[in-house]
Amino acid sequence: MLVHQANQVASEIFRPNSRKYDRAEHDYPKELDMLSALMDGMNDGGDRGAGTAGLARAAADSDGIVNGANMSTVLGLIELCWGDVGLALSLPRQGLGNAAIAAVANDEQKKALRGCWAGMAITEPGCGSDSAAIRTTAVRDGDEFVINGEKIFVTAGQRCDHVVVWASLDPKKGRAAIKSFVVSKDNPGMKVLRLEHKLGIRSSDTATIVFENCRVPRSALLGSEEIDTKQGFGGVMQTFDNTRPVVAAMAIGVARAALERTRELLEQAGLSPADYAADRWRMPAAVATFHELEAEWEAARLLTLRAAWMADNGQPNSLQASMSKAKAGRMATQVTLKCAELGGALGYSEDELLEKWARDSKILDIFEGTQQIQLLIVARRLLGKSSAELK
Repeated sequence: MLVHQANQVASEIFRPNSRKYDRAEHDYPKELDMLSALMDGMNDGGDRGAGTAGLARAAADSDGIVNGANMSTVLGLIELCWGDVGLALSLPRQGLGNAAIAAVANDEQKKALRGCWAGMAITEPGCGSDSAAIRTTAVRDGDEFVINGEKIFVTAGQRCDHVVVWASLDPKKGRAAIKSFVVSKDNPGMKVLRLEHKLGIRSSDTATIVFENCRVPRSALLGSEEIDTKQGFGGVMQTFDNTRPVVAAMAIGVARAALERTRELLEQAGLSPADYAADRWRMPAAVATFHELEAEWEAARLLTLRAAWMADNGQPNSLQASMSKAKAGRMATQVTLKCAELGGALGYSEDELLEKWARDSKILDIFEGTQQIQLLIVARRLLGKSSAELK
């Protein structure tokens, strides 16, 4: 039912408005307001929608096999991003910051922040892939923290009403001192400096935000104030174990859209992939390439479902989350670019969405940890090396 619902949204709302908001960059997609009300109603009724707000790791001692919030989010976002990645990222109250709140916040914080729309502020001008190198600080002052710093590439940074910002309690203590804070957009110490113009996902706003003596209460801190140098910053990093399969799902969705349209174009040209399934020795190059792309897509899909399933069943999935993100991100750029090529002139023109899907897919190989960082994480996990031992 969830997959069907998400597919209907994608086909009836996202696809018809996809090109409109690609051209009207930074315009708010007002068509999404109705969807947000629908998703709120589903969440209030106990049903799971296709957004990130319900993401959370199950307890390790859960009984039986569970397909829960992580699996439903992945399956739903595959469908939504089959429609449009940028619009999926623009759904109110379904930001990546909401996933952080679901993963790290305590029950009292979750109750207080219910219904908020939270962006995620991690990247800084001098800190990209190495999240441990952030320079934004949060200094304790009585019952408050004072945050100072600058964040870039904040998805939904202008439209959201809260921002989850990563800051260091003590830069001298390294990554263990990095904590996440929820800051309301009406805080006078936080300001949206500018919006970015982008290659793809243009319907999604991407902002630069500055924090100048931004005061937040101690209750804004997600997790513990304690700086545990032995644990590192595993608490805030747990967010990525939930959201990296989500980004992989986005890549699977947009790649599937490109594959389906390319199959239709090949069939119109008299090169139906199905006609050569049992006669591979005389398969045209275009059809052979298409079959290879389908195989890459299926491999990424299975890795992603595995990572989401593990999170739903309380199993550590950091390795699998990075594997799925690395594979799906690379697969999506490969598939969408090759499909645009197979489409010939149609693949390069705005008469089709193939060129747009090729542009949209690139970000999915970059944000939530670049391709290179994911491969580094995988290598560390497989070899049993720490970040200090393998850089």
